[in-house]
Amino acid sequence: MKNKTKSFIFVPLVLFAVPVVFLFSKNNNKNVSEQNKQSEIINSIENTSKSSLNETAEPRQEVELSNFSTNLAGDENRLENIRLSCNTINGTTLKNGESFSFNDIIGEPTEDKGYKQADVLVDTELTKDFGGGNCQVSTTLYNACLNTPGIEVTERHPHKKQVAYVEEGKDASVSFGVLDLKFTNNTGSTIKIYMDSENEKVTARIVKV
Repeated sequence: MKNKTKSFIFVPLVLFAVPVVFLFSKNNNKNVSEQNKQSEIINSIENTSKSSLNETAEPRQEVELSNFSTNLAGDENRLENIRLSCNTINGTTLKNGESFSFNDIIGEPTEDKGYKQADVLVDTELTKDFGGGNCQVSTTLYNACLNTPGIEVTERHPHKKQVAYVEEGKDASVSFGVLDLKFTNNTGSTIKIYMDSENEKVTARIVKV
């Protein structure tokens, strides 16, 4: 009788344990499945973020098309005028088919803009005027344009007397409202102009972006 009672008690306990194990296993599998899904979502977000960061961190490569430099000289006023004009032009971009005008970019060189009186060549005589030195900036840029296939110079005026900073026939005189340097970008690409007056030189660089 004792043995029968023990057997009777043991059997229900076993029967009760089986569904508990089954439920625990099922719930455990469900949790693992949900964790896997969450891990996949997190990995997907991280990969997307890394991809976006990589795209942001890698700027478009610029390709230099040409550069030209002229030796810098003159008094402090002339050097300041050249610096101002180079800074104004620096970073100018032109899409394919767009045109550049020196006078439109620089505007009238006035005292209010920081320009000073310096030597300018009028016909064959030297005189003082605001913006003296701008012709060296336009001349430097003009020669960079000549070295860039696909840039069409549409307006350019030589001085009536040879200037010291470039060989004869390669200068480009400018005077607001009278003489301009103009060219059109026909390279088939967007171009960017870099200009500076550092290291005792005026330098123009034209790059494809």
